Amino acid sequence: MFQGMSSTREIPETRSIPKHIAIIMDGNGRWAKNKFLPRMAGHRQGVETVRNVIKSCADYGVEYLTLFAFSSENWRRPADEVSFLMQLFASALEQEISKLHENGIRFKVIGDTSKFESKITQLIRKGEQLTAHNSKLTLTIAANYGGRWDIMQAMRKMLENSVDTSASFEEESLSKYLSIAYAPEPDLFIRTGGECRISNFLLWQLAYTELYFTDTLWPDFNENEFALAVQSYQKRERRFGQTSEQIKR
Repeated sequence: MFQGMSSTREIPETRSIPKHIAIIMDGNGRWAKNKFLPRMAGHRQGVETVRNVIKSCADYGVEYLTLFAFSSENWRRPADEVSFLMQLFASALEQEISKLHENGIRFKVIGDTSKFESKITQLIRKGEQLTAHNSKLTLTIAANYGGRWDIMQAMRKMLENSVDTSASFEEESLSKYLSIAYAPEPDLFIRTGGECRISNFLLWQLAYTELYFTDTLWPDFNENEFALAVQSYQKRERRFGQTSEQIKR
């Protein structure tokens, strides 16, 4: 488990390259529509973008990359699209895990995986076990994930493991049970596709994360777009409640 700092309790170390980047990959369907293609074509192209972003993170020295692949609210989409996304997820797991392992990348999944078919859960388990000791980059896929779900499941675990439930709890009491407790809080959050919201993603962890929104649709989010996001981050002054004068001392 990662023994990192809470940005609301302590001032974390900052550096020019984000240690942890979290991304909402938005715009696959609109990308396909703009090209008069079925939405599924956009999702397929989106997988290629994932490969490129993983490479960019490794090249830059980013240590953690968390991708929002499927939210707990995405079940509301048309049934045929949900079915395709599940097939695409299974296919990507089958094809990509060995490549991740060869490149020293650790693979993790957060979310309520109990809703997935056994084939997917088995592939997730095998992938996590195979790559468990890799350290070049930790790739986390948020699948059937929601920030509120995460906080609630953490609270249930905290209470189940507390001898005295009448005791007062601190942030640390809960945070160690969050599904991504093995990673530091994200330094940079990116959302593609022009929407400016966080959509129930990592609600606890994004407290002091720098937010970057771009109109670029996810399939078009290439190396140059990634560089622009990092450059925007590098221009930010991360104060964590302090004044500019304190930071410059």
